[in-house]
Amino acid sequence: MPGSVAAPPSVDDTLAHLAGQGYLADRRLGVVVHLALALQRPLLLEGEAGVGKTEVARALAASLGRELIRLQCYEGLDVASAVYEWDYLRQILELRLAEASGEAGSKAALTRSLFDPRFLLRRPLLRALEPHPEGPPVLLIDEIDRADEPFEAFLLELLSDYQVTVPELGVVRAATPPIVILTSNRTREIHDALKRRCLYHWLEYPDAARELAILKSRAPEAGEALAASIVQFVQKLRQRKLYKAPGVAESIDWARAVVALGTHVLTDEVIDETLGVLLKYEEDLGSVREALATEHAAPGR
Repeated sequence: MPGSVAAPPSVDDTLAHLAGQGYLADRRLGVVVHLALALQRPLLLEGEAGVGKTEVARALAASLGRELIRLQCYEGLDVASAVYEWDYLRQILELRLAEASGEAGSKAALTRSLFDPRFLLRRPLLRALEPHPEGPPVLLIDEIDRADEPFEAFLLELLSDYQVTVPELGVVRAATPPIVILTSNRTREIHDALKRRCLYHWLEYPDAARELAILKSRAPEAGEALAASIVQFVQKLRQRKLYKAPGVAESIDWARAVVALGTHVLTDEVIDETLGVLLKYEEDLGSVREALATEHAAPGR
């Protein structure tokens, strides 16, 4: 059906679609993504920062040939930023031009002319409900845990009926629901009512084999030996008590950074000089460098 979600025929096909965009998902993730498409249900992805939650939406949009519409959540996010607002400066200009030309007309006619769709600034949620020639877009509601609870309640209503009301224009309803992916780093708990609307999946850090495959796919310039060394180091690092363990994105960045220095060997010097690509907090940098120094000073080294 034109404009429908058109889910891949099977879980294996869904995994192949994602892999075609460089996203190597495990089967559990493939199953829940496939079900979200087949059942037209929002998908809530939770997990530590850097495990690839946002990339799922990007890869899915690219594989299906759909537009990716991203709403980045933050504290204080409101309807004007998320749904729509009127272009007041253009409305004022229109009013001044009408008055100057003597064509202002009746108050009702003027109101209709000022609240015309051409003055409407469409924000991500409204854009996601409107028709798209290639089919329903992928709507990424990123880091919903950063938004305030009132906005979460508004989002619950929108995801129930896939419609919003613009008082001056009426109801805007999606002919076919967008593909909705919400992400959360779990800085706070999402309300149960919103979770019940969604399919749910917790993304773990990948195991060594899958992370190596990801590195070989996303940073092929690193080569087999360097990629294996990076995966071994990062996997060991995640076992430490860190303020923020490195994610897959940092592993990829680190591989590219090491290659950019003109080497394919992870020496002690290279590790020390580039550790800031992998770790983002001074406390973590200090503790890891101290541990590495202690390890190197141990007898037998």
